[in-house]
Amino acid sequence: MFDETTSTLDVAHRLGAEGAPSGTLVLADTQTAGRGRHGRSWTSERGAGIWLTLVERPSDLSALEVLSLRIGSALADALDAFVDSAVQLKWPNDVYVDDRKLAGILVEARWRDSTPEWVAIGIGINIQPPATEARAIGVRRGTSRLAVLDAIIPGARGAAALRGPLTSGEIDSFSRRDLSRGRACVQPVEGIVRGIDARGGLVVDVGTDSVAVRSGSLVLKEEQ
Repeated sequence: MFDETTSTLDVAHRLGAEGAPSGTLVLADTQTAGRGRHGRSWTSERGAGIWLTLVERPSDLSALEVLSLRIGSALADALDAFVDSAVQLKWPNDVYVDDRKLAGILVEARWRDSTPEWVAIGIGINIQPPATEARAIGVRRGTSRLAVLDAIIPGARGAAALRGPLTSGEIDSFSRRDLSRGRACVQPVEGIVRGIDARGGLVVDVGTDSVAVRSGSLVLKEEQ
């Protein structure tokens, strides 16, 4: 547990290179350079959230490509107990409540040739929403960080241990929480979101065809 660090991801990668075992957990009270996907910053105010990275050492490449979705589903199941509305998921790595962002996930792998040596699973959860983020939300007032931490870790570790692509049950579970399903999007392609596939791709109706997109960020039309 760090009082302050640049990013728990940075620490996790250093520990991974030093041989840290699966299950190593890095926590910080605040991050000075918390990050999200595509180099975006993540606001990590002191004491206002859970800022952590979990080190795992997976060997299944098909599981690695759906890891962020599995972690998101595990977080959603755990966080249901701490909010007053249904927890929603947004491909590929965000957790929402009432169309506002509650948590984010960032998975970074380090490779040796074609084999991942370790993955750092970064998780940020707003206990209190940052004042500078209008589309952010926190958990129920009075909830302790320790209670949330205790709730999320078993599910996250269980999700990281799963092998293979997403099962039909996992896809159905994601679909029930999918805030984007049936809504128009403008990125990563323009069309209507239909869900996800077993490899974690975003399925979008584009004209008369359906495409599965495997990279990029999802931007809904109303978010422009």
